[in-house]
Amino acid sequence: MVATTGSHDVMRTADGVPLRIKLRRAERMRKVWAITLVAPLFLFLVVGFILPIISLLSLSIEDPDLTEGFPRTAEMFQEWDGEGFPPPEAMATFAEELAVAGRGEFGRAAKRLNYDISGFKSMVKKTARKSEELALLSPEQMLDGFIKIDKDWGDPAYWLVIKNASSYYTDYYLLWSLDLQRDKEREIVGVSPDRAIYVDVLLRTIEISFAVTLLCFLLGLPIAYLLATLPTRISNLLLILVLLPFWTSLLVRTTSWIVLLQNEGLINDAALWLGLWNEPQELIRNRFGVYVAMVHILLPFMVLPMYSVMKTINPWHMRAAASLGAPGWKAFLKVYFPQCMPGVAAGTLLVFILSLGYYITPALVGGPSDQMTSYWIVQNMGRTANWGLGAALSVVLLLLTLVMFFIYNRFVGVDRLKVN
Repeated sequence: MVATTGSHDVMRTADGVPLRIKLRRAERMRKVWAITLVAPLFLFLVVGFILPIISLLSLSIEDPDLTEGFPRTAEMFQEWDGEGFPPPEAMATFAEELAVAGRGEFGRAAKRLNYDISGFKSMVKKTARKSEELALLSPEQMLDGFIKIDKDWGDPAYWLVIKNASSYYTDYYLLWSLDLQRDKEREIVGVSPDRAIYVDVLLRTIEISFAVTLLCFLLGLPIAYLLATLPTRISNLLLILVLLPFWTSLLVRTTSWIVLLQNEGLINDAALWLGLWNEPQELIRNRFGVYVAMVHILLPFMVLPMYSVMKTINPWHMRAAASLGAPGWKAFLKVYFPQCMPGVAAGTLLVFILSLGYYITPALVGGPSDQMTSYWIVQNMGRTANWGLGAALSVVLLLLTLVMFFIYNRFVGVDRLKVN
C-alpha cells in the first residue's frame, strides 16, 4: 500500500513499516549472516596461521634470557659503551646476581652467553660457585677477583658478549641466521668461518627446490597431457594411479624408498641382475636419493593443476594448427602449451613452495650435505632448544617464500593461477 506524507509518497508494507526500512533490515541481516558463515574460517586462519607467524616474528627478535635472569646487570651493561672493561659497579652487580640467581634463570642466561663464545657457560658456572669470594671484594677489586677465578675474564670480549645480550629486543638471531653478527663497533660483519653454515644451507634449499620443481615439470607435463587426451574411461583409471600416493603416509612413502634404494635393495639387485652395473651403487644418503623421493611425493601436485587446465583446452586448436601446415611439435609449442600456462604456473609455484619447507624426506633419505633449512629449524627448536635461532630461520624461509611468490606475480601474474 502507499501512504502519502506531505508531497512525498512512502511505500509501506502490510504491517505499516516503510519499505526502505525493511530493505535496510534485510540487508543488515544478510551481512550478519554472511559474517557468521565466514567467522569460523577467519578464526581458523587467525589461530592456525596468523598467530603462529606473529609468534615466530616475536621469538626471532626477543632475547630475554639475560634480562630476565640478571635484570640489574642487563640494565647497567646497557649503559656501558662497550669500550675496554665495564664499570666496577656493573661487575659487582653481576657478581651479586650470580650468587642469588635461580637455577632455571641462571641456566638460560649461561646458555645464551655460550652461543657467542664456546665454553662461556662453564666459565659462568665456575664463577657462580665462587661468587661468595667476589662478595667480599670492593668494586675496584672486582675485575681482579673475576680474573683470579678464571683468566678469561681478562679478555674484554667476554664482557662485550654480556653487553650484547643485555637488550630484550635484538637482531642477534636474524643476523645469525644469515651468518652475520655485530662487532664491538656495532657494525654488521660476517661470523667466523666455523660458524658460517646457514647461508650455504639456504642456497642448498633453493637449489634442491628448483631441481625438484624442474624434474616434476618435465615428468608431469607428458603425464598431464596423456590424462587430458585419452578417453575418459582410461584417463580416470590413470588419474587414480596419480592420486594413489595421497592414500599412503608421507613417512611410509619415504621409508619405502630407503628399502628400494639401499645397497641391498630391489633397484640395486635388479640392476646387477640386468648387468647395468657390476657392484651396488650408492643411491641413498645422497642428493640422488633426495631427488627421487621428493619428486615421487610432489609429482601429483604438478600433474593435477596442469591436467585441470589441459582438460579445458579445445582439441580442435591443434587440428586447426595441423591443417595450416604446422608440424606436431610446433603446434604443441605455439598453440597448445601457451594455453597450459595457468596450470603450469600453479603447479610450479605449489611444488616449489612445498619443496622449500620439506624436512622428513631429506632427513631420512639424504646425507649430511643434503639437509635443508627445515632440518636446522627442527635441530635448533628441538635438540638444542635455541628457539630464537630456530624462529629466525623460519622467518628467513617465510620471507624467501614471499619473495618467490612476488617474483611469480611479477612475471606470471596471480590472476593466471589456476588449480582446478
